[in-house]
Amino acid sequence: MPETAQHTTAQHTPALDITGWTCPAPLRDRPRVVMGHGGGGALSAELVQHLFAPAFGGEVLAQLGDSAAVSLGGVRLAFSTDSYVVRPLFFPGGCIGDLAVNGTVNDLAMSGAGAAYLSCGFILEEGVELSVVARVAEALGAAARAAGVEVATGDTKVVETGHGDGVYVNTAGIGLIPTGVDLRPQRVVPGDVVIVSGEIGLHGVAILSVRDGLEFGVDIASDCAPLNGLVRAMLAVTPDLHVLRDPTRGGLAAALNEIAAASGTGVVIQEGRVPVPAAVANACAILGLDPLYVANEGKLVAFVPREHADAVLDAMRAHPLGRHAAVIGEAVADHPGLVVARTGLGGTRVVDLPIGEQLPRIC
Repeated sequence: MPETAQHTTAQHTPALDITGWTCPAPLRDRPRVVMGHGGGGALSAELVQHLFAPAFGGEVLAQLGDSAAVSLGGVRLAFSTDSYVVRPLFFPGGCIGDLAVNGTVNDLAMSGAGAAYLSCGFILEEGVELSVVARVAEALGAAARAAGVEVATGDTKVVETGHGDGVYVNTAGIGLIPTGVDLRPQRVVPGDVVIVSGEIGLHGVAILSVRDGLEFGVDIASDCAPLNGLVRAMLAVTPDLHVLRDPTRGGLAAALNEIAAASGTGVVIQEGRVPVPAAVANACAILGLDPLYVANEGKLVAFVPREHADAVLDAMRAHPLGRHAAVIGEAVADHPGLVVARTGLGGTRVVDLPIGEQLPRIC
């Protein structure tokens, strides 16, 4: 420290002006929206629970699942909507068009429903090349056909240059929930087995690699895929699955924390059993990220009654999107609402809900 600084008295020290400071984990009492509010972590949950839910009301909304389960005309429907603002629009393994279909198809699948119809809304920025819009639309149509869902209605809006980011897409979807299927976190009980359908972290790292021009020594592609076929295979073993969740924003950690909080149970995972591909592990080590918090777009986590766990796991591994499925832990009566990981060294660490987001704009 310079000598002059050592002799500066408190009365001559200028007051710090922190009004322009920013923080990667923003303070929760900020009066304005910050990027962390869209990250799928604690800030997102607080925005929904304390602002939107009280404003909208309603018992259906209070479910706060990936999709809403509603009864209409004597049948049970799953209904979901999502908006996609990923940057860049095209990335290894997919594009915003694939995401717009698979994300909503997967949200419906987490209620056990096979998506039947989608709506599609495009928000286009003035000046974006029509060839880019055409590529997105073609990819979206191809993804819908691959998932066995029909785009039945849509809308287009254009905003002025500088008021968008090329292309934003919104999709909403509906599908029938099979008789006897009741997937919700409140059904989780101690002893349930936790299964993840495959290797985690691929989507978030793939987006990061092309967004910032990073080279990790190997090609990493997004895992973007429709999970409705995998869920059908699981339900064919038993309709008595307790809850399914696709760990997108906030990653596996956020999904497990949401389930633990809603069910009032604790969750214990074995860190060494979580399937993390070497490329993702290496990229996260370089960047100081935890793979448990990195987004996925083609994976699910299931809480399954112990008596059905082996058969469900076998059915998942027989499906192309579940061949790397693994049992990673269980629900427990201890520490309700808390997720902990047993480490390879025999220790235990808390896997908390992220405050904001590690990687912005990944879906």
